[in-house]
Amino acid sequence: MPEDPQPQFEPFPETTHQLALDPDVLARELAAELLGDPLDDIDPREPTAADVARECDQGLEWLKGGREQRMQGLRVFCEHRDPRAVPLLLPLLSEGCPIVRMSAVYALGRNPHPLAVEPLLSLLASDDNGYVRKSVAWSLSNYPDAPVLNPLIRALQVDVAAVRLWAASSLADASAAAPAKADPAAAQLLQTLRIDSEPAVRSNSAWSLGRLYPDLVEPRQREVVEALLHSLLLDEDSAVRDEARMALEQLERPEVLERIQTLVEEGLLS
Repeated sequence: MPEDPQPQFEPFPETTHQLALDPDVLARELAAELLGDPLDDIDPREPTAADVARECDQGLEWLKGGREQRMQGLRVFCEHRDPRAVPLLLPLLSEGCPIVRMSAVYALGRNPHPLAVEPLLSLLASDDNGYVRKSVAWSLSNYPDAPVLNPLIRALQVDVAAVRLWAASSLADASAAAPAKADPAAAQLLQTLRIDSEPAVRSNSAWSLGRLYPDLVEPRQREVVEALLHSLLLDEDSAVRDEARMALEQLERPEVLERIQTLVEEGLLS
């Protein structure tokens, strides 16, 4: 499971937040789709400290400029952390253009700040643009000390597929550092693993359950193992089965590994 999960499907074939069929709105939506996510463009090479400092200095100047320059600045802070950017990023969360809002949300995921929590949660609950809500679902993974548990659970229950996918991953990230959150997060992830219609969401739920397992207690741990074994054997999607098996193997519990080996020997698994 990558640190920043990327949906492997075309997002938003359905919607719980209907957009008005206004030509300008649709044009902006198309532009957002063609633009893609800012995280997709991050250079995997490790820059030097001097390179980062120069980029951040330039990014701060771009954020103060016109729209095109501002977009360049947003891309800088989708990749780099610099607390000086936060006061310039926060106002962009209320911009009318969804591309700007989406990019600002990603940048505040890279540059988390307490002042961003309330506006981010508001966007997750009420923004009419699915790309924006998807970016919030990712960014909230970097706010484990904030009250993000219930909003992420709600998104996993009712939002569109791409938002649910990232909400499933963020629940693990946000709850792993706070054991009190692990059990309610696991309860929702177990339900999602059983009933969600989108294989990628079920796959991320399996990954998240494996990550939360050490912070759970019985009988929840046993329930997680049984649910993952059920998905390993019966889920219709091979990617979900593979993720469930990986999650089980990474538990490193001898009795679980023995059950997997028995299933292999009985010809139920390859």
